[in-house]
Amino acid sequence: MPAVSKGDGMRGLAVFISDIRNCKSKEAEIKRINKELANIRSKFKGDKALDGYSKKKYVCKLLFIFLLGHDIDFGHMEAVNLLSSNKYTEKQIGYLFISVLVNSNSELIRLINNAIKNDLSSRNPTFMCLALHCIANVGSREMAEAFASEIPRILVAGDTMDSVKQSAALCLLRLYKTSPDLVLMGEWTSRVVHLLNDQHMGVVTAAISLITCLSQKNPDEFKTCVSLAVSRLSRIVSSASTDLQDYTYYFVPAPWLSCKLLRLLQCYPPPEDGAVKGRLVECLETILNKAQEPPKSKKVQHSNAKNAILFEAISLIIHYDSEPNLLVRACNQLGQFLQHRETNLRYLALESMCTLASSEFSHEAVKTHIETVINALKTERDVSVRQRAADLLYAMCDRSNAKQIVAEMLSYLETADYSIREEMVLKVAILAEKYAVDYSWYVDTILNLIRIAGDYVSEEVWYRVIQIVINRDDVQGYAAKTVFEALQAPACHENMVKVGGYILGEFGNLIAGDPRSSPLVQFNLLHSKFHLCSVPTRALLLSAYIKFINLFPETKATIQEVLRCDSQIRNSDVELQQRAVEYLKLSSIASTDVLATVLEEMPPFPERESSILAKLKKKKGPGAVSVTELEDSKREGGELNGGSDRGPDTAAMASTPSPSADLLGIRSAPPVGAASTSAGSLLVDVFSEAGPTIPPAAVNDDGFLRFVCKNNGVLFENQLLQIGIKSEYRQNLGRMYLFYGNKTSVQFANFTTTDVLMVLDNCLQLNVQTKPVEPLVEGGAQIQQVLNIECLTDFSDAPLLNIKFRYGGALQNLTLKLPVTINKFFQPTEMSSHDFFQRWKQLSQPQQEAQKIFKANHGMDTEVLKAKLLGLGTALLDNVDPNPENYVCAGVIQTKSQQVGCLLRLEPNAQAQVAHTAHSKVTIYFQHLGPQCRTLVGICALLSLSKVYFCFRHTKMHFL
Repeated sequence: MPAVSKGDGMRGLAVFISDIRNCKSKEAEIKRINKELANIRSKFKGDKALDGYSKKKYVCKLLFIFLLGHDIDFGHMEAVNLLSSNKYTEKQIGYLFISVLVNSNSELIRLINNAIKNDLSSRNPTFMCLALHCIANVGSREMAEAFASEIPRILVAGDTMDSVKQSAALCLLRLYKTSPDLVLMGEWTSRVVHLLNDQHMGVVTAAISLITCLSQKNPDEFKTCVSLAVSRLSRIVSSASTDLQDYTYYFVPAPWLSCKLLRLLQCYPPPEDGAVKGRLVECLETILNKAQEPPKSKKVQHSNAKNAILFEAISLIIHYDSEPNLLVRACNQLGQFLQHRETNLRYLALESMCTLASSEFSHEAVKTHIETVINALKTERDVSVRQRAADLLYAMCDRSNAKQIVAEMLSYLETADYSIREEMVLKVAILAEKYAVDYSWYVDTILNLIRIAGDYVSEEVWYRVIQIVINRDDVQGYAAKTVFEALQAPACHENMVKVGGYILGEFGNLIAGDPRSSPLVQFNLLHSKFHLCSVPTRALLLSAYIKFINLFPETKATIQEVLRCDSQIRNSDVELQQRAVEYLKLSSIASTDVLATVLEEMPPFPERESSILAKLKKKKGPGAVSVTELEDSKREGGELNGGSDRGPDTAAMASTPSPSADLLGIRSAPPVGAASTSAGSLLVDVFSEAGPTIPPAAVNDDGFLRFVCKNNGVLFENQLLQIGIKSEYRQNLGRMYLFYGNKTSVQFANFTTTDVLMVLDNCLQLNVQTKPVEPLVEGGAQIQQVLNIECLTDFSDAPLLNIKFRYGGALQNLTLKLPVTINKFFQPTEMSSHDFFQRWKQLSQPQQEAQKIFKANHGMDTEVLKAKLLGLGTALLDNVDPNPENYVCAGVIQTKSQQVGCLLRLEPNAQAQVAHTAHSKVTIYFQHLGPQCRTLVGICALLSLSKVYFCFRHTKMHFL
């Protein structure tokens, strides 16, 4: 034990620590601690006031006892009293005790806060630092409320010492992380940003941590930091190691500050200022050049510091994804690390190249390292490095190298670690499907996959191969022949039996002409596997047997004998017993024609997103696939083929459209009665429970129609993103709240939205102001954006919103049609029956009316009809029309340039059966509204009635 110096005078503490260390048993230690606690308690309760030295000594003993794992329930007040001491050692011990033992909910917080305020106002830098450290260590909300406004002032004050500025910046960062709503920079923002120009490197290092955190939450407020960060980075990168001697680490100038600057720049898009961008590109090129220089030291610390800056620079280059030259250079630099003797460097290089592979500028450069990556997959000792190599092969795969990469991954799969086999299987299955030109190769690949790693082949994989075989006539015979040969192996996996049973049951007739694969041989081969399989597989095989009876009548007697045996019709499993009994009865009493109808070949599966892709998306880590990589490939234009999620043995499912390309030629016919997206069909879409199928287009308007008569709900949703909407309108003004939810566990970067102005005849129709949105959306998080809308004049087309962000390094681009229609600016208007019909009769000019005939989708429902008319925005007038079955509405469309009065009369005729009867038409009268009145016709026409007739008249109507 080191000797206690004469100056600190705490020999009693040293003796106590020595006694504890010399205890021979736990019991002896507890006995000595209890004795000391009793002594300290008696000293604290004594009448004689203790001096500062004694308080410090006893508080230190209590702190040591606490660190040994024993509870301390007294001494807190004595520690608080030490804060008022003018001696550094006593004040330091007091703050140390409070930081470690005082709970944030303690009753002593107010006393502590008062002591901290005194120290912060003392202008003694040592005491100020102690107080700031205590605030950061405790970090309670009470402390944030007390000091959140004081610390920024200390941070930017001109007379504050550099050491205090460092402590203040880190303290403010701690409070912002615990209570962000209480730390409001406001007037301090620009002065905090300008700390990046501070002469003291320690202040800059502390400030940049604070600015980075603040920029992630409020990027627009701190965007001026980009130019300052680039300037500071340029000075560091261009300096020699001797220029920053105090901050040079093994011949690398300020490595930690350089990494933080590069990380801060990743919070923003590339600089718009050409001079700043040029200077930044020059910095990045210098960093890449220095990485090529011979090392100035053989110490591992030197290489670690250099490589840390290099990898952060490469991350920034990948983040910008706009400089082809830098991307290629970064790729080449990473390629040199692929064979480095340091395992960590190889891992990081593979991980970074996975992201580079998704860039159109660097993809070809990444492909040049394919042999090195394949070698790493085969020879690496570390399983995590092998997994990153497999991820990189997956990322760099395209049509030119798909067969080579799939073959290598299949070869590696035979010896792959069990922890990554399932993910490897999914990736092989996706690549084989995505880049399949010859589908016989696809079939061979999946069957090999089942043979090599059958235990890790999920249901989604073998479901998928069956779907593709059924939907591709040209591969069915080959698949039947191949699976028949695979089943002849002495030991084949149960998944192979499932695939074989299904395919032979459907297409066994295509190979039955060969004596070696005659119907009876096929049946005996399948049945030889029956007793080795699980119940679900046996159920599938029984279905294959009944299919055989339809395909090959000569096997009927043999199969009936199998179905008739006790092990089937008296099976303990209800599912197997029911199938055996029903199939036996069906084959016995049904005629050939009935049997052929019931057991006809399965129809093509409807197209859907691949369920294999959906399963892989759930995987974590850099190897997780991005949607852009798999569905919107920038390099090849190839996309995943759609497929159903259902198993082959289930009933057929309804078709669901998918925007993916029909590479397999399996796109099903469009649903009957699918409506077009013209204005005339708008209302049919709005008032039907499930809107018609809309062909894929550049603009996504799937959720648009649901919002014609409502203002809240989910506008858009896919595997990555959910967009909710909440809107309110008053006169010609509206406000829309958009909620963007990240459904993944991966961060969205560079999240931006841009609205498209609505202009007609060089006249702005809608003024849409979008407030900026946070550029980073964390996994599972939700952010909000506010849109202010002003209707300047009448309009017919809804505004568009373009959304861009990066997910896993890949750019996502989405354009949505915002649900802003002319009826949103209705102001309900009440009027009497006399006024309504008087004005109705006045609007009889040809230019004031238009007529359209609609056929309603649903039966009449009075309450639903009223709700939709009210949702339209008009006032529903009661006791106005002489016919009580009719509905009458009135309102005024508010625009900035004019107010347009509107009258609506709806006359249902549920008995009308002929489309041209007097009461089965829809007539609209309008004036000065142009084509959007036809949109209103659509909005009002399909009101869930069998036949409707209404008149919709509107003019400027100043009297309303």
